[in-house]
Amino acid sequence: MHENYMRYALNLAKQGGGKVSPNPLVGAVLVKEGRIIGEGYHEVYGANHAEVNAIKSASQKSEGATLYVTLEPCNHYGKTPPCTETIIQNKIMRVVVGMRDPNPLVAGSGIKRLEDAGIEVIVGILEEECRKLNEIFIKYITKQEPFVLLKAAMTLDGKIATVAGQSKWITGEASREMVHQLRNAYSGILVGIGTVIKDDPLLTCRLVSGRNPVIIVVDSTLRIPMSSKIIGGTSKVIIAAVKEIEEMAVDKVKKLEELGVKVLFIEAYKHRVNLKELMIQLGKLGIDSILIEGGAEVNASALEAGIVDKVQFYIAPQIVGGQAKTPVAGRGIADLEESIKVENLQIKRIGEDILLEGYIIQK
Repeated sequence: MHENYMRYALNLAKQGGGKVSPNPLVGAVLVKEGRIIGEGYHEVYGANHAEVNAIKSASQKSEGATLYVTLEPCNHYGKTPPCTETIIQNKIMRVVVGMRDPNPLVAGSGIKRLEDAGIEVIVGILEEECRKLNEIFIKYITKQEPFVLLKAAMTLDGKIATVAGQSKWITGEASREMVHQLRNAYSGILVGIGTVIKDDPLLTCRLVSGRNPVIIVVDSTLRIPMSSKIIGGTSKVIIAAVKEIEEMAVDKVKKLEELGVKVLFIEAYKHRVNLKELMIQLGKLGIDSILIEGGAEVNASALEAGIVDKVQFYIAPQIVGGQAKTPVAGRGIADLEESIKVENLQIKRIGEDILLEGYIIQK
């Protein structure tokens, strides 16, 4: 019974995708005498939390009811008052929590406040599912760095383009739709300057009512053409260059800033942007998640730097052969013992394509 209601709350929570970051996705269900009398989710950043929306939607008094919520209710003043006080005031009898809140401002204090008020609290129902739902929030709130997903599309023989460089479209329409869902869900999208120069992409989200992620271009020597579509477009743009060229790039930086582009100068690693340092700086700017849609070189650099948390490889039922590019370039790894390992690998069908999704085992 608890799992059924919690699963319902999880599905509610997903409706806040792309609208609440850097807050977590949260769903809540109010149950009384064996039936749902109220439901809600965190809809927009800064607005009411899920618990409050569920209580406000109740078809009858909440007194004596059980509240199912995917994340521990907050017990502090932020954009909104503490949810614990609303729960107590409405005389809810029991609260069933999916997972404890990793936010240091909460971290068990919400549960304790409810228990001190005489409310029964049950914790850990569908906890694994609740944690996966908020994997972005968990990393960002505990490390102040963005959660990073590396996404790549390839043929059955592992190529991201033909020998002539043709890459549109390797995967099918369903997979491309998934990419726009990711762009809506993630705060930032990261590409290398090579992708910008070669493809001149817009990198926007094409979902109805979707949001455009912040575009982050890794451009060590600030080569970006001023005519690029992303400059002066509808998306916010951040360009990361190496610190050693800062004095030489004053004029170009001024022109870019006049067009609304933010330029970050980052300490170099092997004469390129230090991606680990870039993640720290992006975290300070409030970017909680990044989708990497770069080319093979950027993918290799990100994996080498250890910034990738999760990978998604979309595999299309096509074979092109030849010496065409693969999703990850770089120098490569000579010893299999040193290879980058992936865990919790899942396989899904996306239209005609296959999606392989897993998590990087950090060394």
